[in-house]
Amino acid sequence: MNSVQIARMVVGLSWIYHGIFPKLIHVAPLELAMTASIGFSDELSYLITKVAGVSEVIFGLLFITLYKSKSIIYLNIIGLALLLMFVIIQMPNLLIEAFNPVTTNIPIIALSFILLGGINEQSKNS
Repeated sequence: MNSVQIARMVVGLSWIYHGIFPKLIHVAPLELAMTASIGFSDELSYLITKVAGVSEVIFGLLFITLYKSKSIIYLNIIGLALLLMFVIIQMPNLLIEAFNPVTTNIPIIALSFILLGGINEQSKNS
């Protein structure tokens, strides 16, 4: 498996994992707290978290399928950067926790840039 395929799978599966486990199978209290930090009720926070989980799984599947599309890669980068900014603004205390958005989002963004470079290289060679 080459670096493009590894980056493709890691990025896509990260979205799928973060959609399924902390949002759909088991709604993590931290996920609810982040949504509630905007001011939503507990019930609405739960619903938004579930919808976000489904959306993340769909996006992960689309990413794996459409990984050669620069648009989806840029959408991924922008989305992860915005999610990181959200945490910085709404819940900055999370930035010092283990497995925080800095240690998850930034590496996935970096893999996205590697994927862009790999796709550009592949298109030059074909």
